[in-house]
Amino acid sequence: MGLGVVAVPQPAVIALVCCAIGSYLVCGIPFGLILGRFMGHVDIRKSGSGNIGTTNALRVAGPKVAAVTLLFDVLKGVVCINVSRAVIAAVGWGGAHSFAAGTGEDWVISLVALACLYGHIFSPYLRFHGGKGIATGVGILFGYFWPLAIVHLAIFIVLVAITKYVSVGSIATAAVVPLTVFLAFPQMSPVSLAIWALLGWTVVWAHRGNIAKLRAGNENKLSFSKGKAEGKEGRA
Repeated sequence: MGLGVVAVPQPAVIALVCCAIGSYLVCGIPFGLILGRFMGHVDIRKSGSGNIGTTNALRVAGPKVAAVTLLFDVLKGVVCINVSRAVIAAVGWGGAHSFAAGTGEDWVISLVALACLYGHIFSPYLRFHGGKGIATGVGILFGYFWPLAIVHLAIFIVLVAITKYVSVGSIATAAVVPLTVFLAFPQMSPVSLAIWALLGWTVVWAHRGNIAKLRAGNENKLSFSKGKAEGKEGRA
């Protein structure tokens, strides 16, 4: 076919659709908002950047809420990828199936990964608004191929440590997703690689407000003090 893609059994297609929808709904759960209300007694959308992710949870509700938000946002990506892989393999092939890069079926789990990310960024529970995708994206990578997650965490940590800007680490590590995926799996089908590129660059797009602030010189630096940056950012 020229794209390195092969057809999958019809039961697998049905399972894929169900898993993609399920992953979208699960990853759309706004844990930052929920935990901010129950643990911090605050609506984190109304302060700081207005975002429901870990960074704004840290600014508005404090380190405890941020830590638990990070954990749940990562876990939902890990769980959805692994559960979907098992379900689609069981329904479509009657047992374990690798979906390994270059097999022609590698696009299947890539689509689930995209559904996970889009659930988080375009949450159906918040009128299709949500987080910016970094924590859930790392969870997706851990579920897909954990060494990739470690590489991206390293890129993120190094850049944040150097610049003190969470957004710089986030944008950079998201932008290079297609490159790192290609280096890890040079045999990956073009369709699957395109899906991963879309995934990474959607995260960059979600940080468009941060990019504008960085260019204007008024982006907030990382702080572990609750409420320090409150009121200084507009909604991204």
